[in-house]
Amino acid sequence: MSRTNFQELLEAGVHFGHLKRKWNPKMAPYIFMEKNGIHIIDLHKTVVKIDEAAAAVKQIAKSGRKILFVATKKQAKDIVAERIKAINMPYVTERWPGGMLTNFPTIRKAVKKMNSIDKMMTDGTFDTLSKREKLQIQRQRSKLEKNLGSIANLNRLPAALFVVDVQKEYIAVREANRLNIPVIAMVDTCCDPTPIDFVIPANDDASKSIALIVDIMAKAIQEGLEERKAEKDKEPAAAEKEEGVKTRARKAKKAADVVEEPEDEDEAEEVEEVEKPTATFADDEIDEE
Repeated sequence: MSRTNFQELLEAGVHFGHLKRKWNPKMAPYIFMEKNGIHIIDLHKTVVKIDEAAAAVKQIAKSGRKILFVATKKQAKDIVAERIKAINMPYVTERWPGGMLTNFPTIRKAVKKMNSIDKMMTDGTFDTLSKREKLQIQRQRSKLEKNLGSIANLNRLPAALFVVDVQKEYIAVREANRLNIPVIAMVDTCCDPTPIDFVIPANDDASKSIALIVDIMAKAIQEGLEERKAEKDKEPAAAEKEEGVKTRARKAKKAADVVEEPEDEDEAEEVEEVEKPTATFADDEIDEE
């Protein structure tokens, strides 16, 4: 079943593109028509592309990897921060720090610096500092929190990027392409879809359009996380069941060995004595004949 439909996209204004004079010819396959000098996006193709992108993010989330959401434009930043924070995925909504992907170790050092400041505040070290030093550290902490607080749990490079406006976030897209990280993006009629792996032709300026598509992606990720959790819960139960079967098999084998073997030497001698007279009796009969 499709994750959205034509009517939902139409009501959210996903079909509105840019002015005809601002269009990118490479977006021609996704344009339905032109009306009043504005290009109209083909929503039937948008539905298909949303399903493809949702399937991709679900699989990534199910594998336990992270998807980094990038949306620094005014209309999108609050929407992305609210939706993505709820599913515990990293996001960038303030400013894309240049080299965040290509120079990832340096970014991790800054995050560790923020964590060390937090540790200072909890273990009492912060209280021993002077008033001026406290103020400087607090300002540094606030700056780091603003720019990097949302990626504090990103311990390694993300498995994919989700970008709202590829023209505004061209640096992020370029870095991802350089590192062969797949890019999923909302692409308007004025943008170049060539560097994007999963193109979602959509209006990237309207808050309703952004909210609808981001919400669909968030739900797909949540489904992937739930399936991963369910599989992890099944693994211990399956292992325990298999161990129980092996234990029962060992007990059955041991019981069979006990029945087959005589308990002691006296029992073995009794068996021989019973069998021996029978053989002698048969030999006497043969002699008489």
